[in-house]
Amino acid sequence: MNAQADLAGHFDLTRSHLRAVAHRMLGSADEADDAVQETWLRAARAGTDGVANVPGWLTTIVGRVCLDMLRARGRRDEQLVEGERFDQVSVHDGDPADAAVLADSVGLALLVVLDTLSPAERVAFVLHDLFAVPFGEIAQIVARSPATAKKLASRARQRVHGTPVLPAADHARQRRLVAAFLAAARAGDLDALLAVLDPDVLHRSDVPGSGGERRGARPVAQGTLTDSGGARFADLVLVDGRPGIGVLRGGRLFLVLRVTTDGERITEIDIVSDPARLAALDLALDLALALDPESGPAPDGGVAAP
Repeated sequence: MNAQADLAGHFDLTRSHLRAVAHRMLGSADEADDAVQETWLRAARAGTDGVANVPGWLTTIVGRVCLDMLRARGRRDEQLVEGERFDQVSVHDGDPADAAVLADSVGLALLVVLDTLSPAERVAFVLHDLFAVPFGEIAQIVARSPATAKKLASRARQRVHGTPVLPAADHARQRRLVAAFLAAARAGDLDALLAVLDPDVLHRSDVPGSGGERRGARPVAQGTLTDSGGARFADLVLVDGRPGIGVLRGGRLFLVLRVTTDGERITEIDIVSDPARLAALDLALDLALALDPESGPAPDGGVAAP
């Protein structure tokens, strides 16, 4: 009885940490709550006999629970990465403290990009880079060696930290235009949307029922304001190396806005929601945006796909 009471005490003290880990892993507050509840059930069944570090043990359990949940989603098959491919990946650990600051600064953008990783990559990256969990403990969760767990995190880090394909000045101009589009849509400001859209802008969408194409600044702007219900779940990301927008639904990647500009206005917006097309996109964080948050949208908002 005392052992169960002690475990309950440890669990209460660790609950907020466990939920934070699960939320980053799963991208969904509801699923994070489910993961924390399952962690308690597993911990209560196992008991703490022989456990020297109960908070660390609970973190390991929630990691296993989240890995199971990610695999059960059936969104992608986890693929074992061959040794020769691992050899091409840097195993530089990075600074977990810096990574945590970066995660706070980009918020939803990180969750968008994390959803493109395999379950094992996501678990290794989140636990190590965001929560400083040692690779020895991560290895137990993903059932790999510590060296392989380290390489999984490194591979994920390289995919998360994207490289812009445009020259710096052009990249900054496109990012400002996309950020202005986000801000105007979030504010419901038709005039501000018209200001960033080319008069002959082309809007394409593969979302069922979207109508396919719109052309012209006013129809595109009005459509953006009509369909902006998911504003809290979108953020700036790199899409194939260029500033664009990623949108979540239920904590998972729902669609992406590929944006084309002429340097002064947005000339094309391509909405991608088809799973096969989404999987073909290279999504990453815009690290320049994290270092210069004033060039992007306010941290408490975003915009849904037009």
